[in-house]
Amino acid sequence: LVPPNSDYVGYHDYIDKNLPPETPHLYGLHPNAEIEFLTKAAERIFRVVLELQPRDSGAEVGDAPSREETLTTLLEDLLDRMPDGFPMAELYARQAPEERSPYAVVVLQECERMNILLEEMRRSLKELRLGLRGELTVSAAMEALINAFFLDQVPASWERYAYPSLYPLGLWFADLLNRVKELDVWSQDLGLPGSVWLGGLFNPQSFLTAVMQQTARKIEWPLDKICISVEVTKKTREEMGSAPREGAYVHGLFMEGARWDTAAGSIVDSRIKELAPPMPVILLRAVPSDRQEGRVAAMYACPVYKTKIRGPTFVWTFHLRTKEKPAKWILGGVALLLQV
Repeated sequence: LVPPNSDYVGYHDYIDKNLPPETPHLYGLHPNAEIEFLTKAAERIFRVVLELQPRDSGAEVGDAPSREETLTTLLEDLLDRMPDGFPMAELYARQAPEERSPYAVVVLQECERMNILLEEMRRSLKELRLGLRGELTVSAAMEALINAFFLDQVPASWERYAYPSLYPLGLWFADLLNRVKELDVWSQDLGLPGSVWLGGLFNPQSFLTAVMQQTARKIEWPLDKICISVEVTKKTREEMGSAPREGAYVHGLFMEGARWDTAAGSIVDSRIKELAPPMPVILLRAVPSDRQEGRVAAMYACPVYKTKIRGPTFVWTFHLRTKEKPAKWILGGVALLLQV
């Protein structure tokens, strides 16, 4: 109905009385979307409050450690836990270039990128330690590092060489150690692991392309006539053994906006307060594009992103089975995430 002629306050009263309140259902979203929205809003408020806290503490209270002592403790802890880089010359010598599979190329590239990140972290931490000891003048780069540490953020100089991540510094560093461990195991024989942690890669797209390249080499298909076929298994990472004969198993994905029903083998509505449930292990295989076209018509083209930011962190599109119309999941913004 058209509202009657009124003033500004009258229109507000009309809206409050006659229009339905904004709820996630109004926009086709699950109630969990409101939980996520309010959580992010609260985090932003706490972040602003933290940034407003004074950086310099002139008079310390009781036996509380000084700012410099706190920073030194964190600095030494990070340096003590810093992993060694990968011996690239040794890794490259294990296989002749013509013998390397696409998977071996991926892991070598990942190790190289990890070495660059680790070297930058080690260099900046050692430089900051010298600055705190008075052996070097504290530069703008060191100040930026100090501020990031006190805000529990990943320094911008590290992010430049790293992968997209929304983790605070503590979780980010723990995640980094897990990534190094995963690459270390994979690089031992350069073969395909039983299951690959897709989110643990700097460039997940390169691994998905490697799946297609491996098949293209084996049966001599042109790469532009191949696409990725997705099969969600009923197994977890711990239940996996060796790699499949065709394709590759991947794990470490999470679904936001819905969940995967293992028994039904399809996408279903989320449970309340279950914001990003983990996916089972997924089997990726390369198949002819024309064979895939008919199968995916009734499937949901689920976008895969590296983080909850989505947009610029897009990785791939996985076609997943659904008993509902795909439009429902499109409206609900259902996506797969590599990190939550």
